[in-house]
Amino acid sequence: MSDDGVRDADFIQSLERGLSVIRAFDAEHPKLSLSEVAVRTGLSRAAARRFLHTLVDLGYMRLEGSQFSLRPKILELGYAYLSSQSLPEVAMPHLEQLVEQVRESSSVSQLDGDDVVYIARVPTRRIMTVAISVGTRFPAYATSMGRVLLADKPPDWLDTYLASITLRPLTPHTIADPAALRAELARIRTQGWALVDQELEEGLRSVAAPIRDTEGRVIAAVNVSTHAGRRSVPDVIDDLLEPLLRTARDIEADLRQSAAPPGARRTP
Repeated sequence: MSDDGVRDADFIQSLERGLSVIRAFDAEHPKLSLSEVAVRTGLSRAAARRFLHTLVDLGYMRLEGSQFSLRPKILELGYAYLSSQSLPEVAMPHLEQLVEQVRESSSVSQLDGDDVVYIARVPTRRIMTVAISVGTRFPAYATSMGRVLLADKPPDWLDTYLASITLRPLTPHTIADPAALRAELARIRTQGWALVDQELEEGLRSVAAPIRDTEGRVIAAVNVSTHAGRRSVPDVIDDLLEPLLRTARDIEADLRQSAAPPGARRTP
């Protein structure tokens, strides 16, 4: 669906409905009757029946009496995605090494909509009022990793983003003016890293660097975060920036290696 709510001409509604049937089953609803599936998906009983029995015939679902449930074969639908997402696995050893060196927490995140979502993290001590873990989301505009990711976007993308988002001042330090944010992103694009000083939360400083794929596109960001009481802004730059940039380069090198054909990979 486009931003104006209009379906793309290539949109296949029957596929959407079939996926809604699969998503009707979860940990709280491992088994459902035909009527329950129809209610949870908003489909008619006749449509729900066709989708359910198709999934049964394909081996993705089983029918026991009047109850439908998912079969292990359904995992095939997610395996291609999971097997291709090597970034967290590749990044973790490097984050651990970085954290051991600088004694500060480090994370990797990717852009998802208007937010950054954490996909890997090695903490040292809790420095935010909100606990951070894999899956945590924050507004991209107010985070160092988010700004690194936004800075790589083309101008037309940024125009749409800035026109659609509300820049809320999360702290008195937050950049909440679109023109000022655009200027900051341009500076980040030039210097190759971002530093955010207490814009997401009072007392939190963080510096982030991009992680690029083999074609030079920014696919993720890695950061180091610290408490303002422990390190000044100059200290963050002097003590944390170079180890962070080195970590980003090492992650990129390992990603290139993991993407190489088996015969081209290094041997220990």
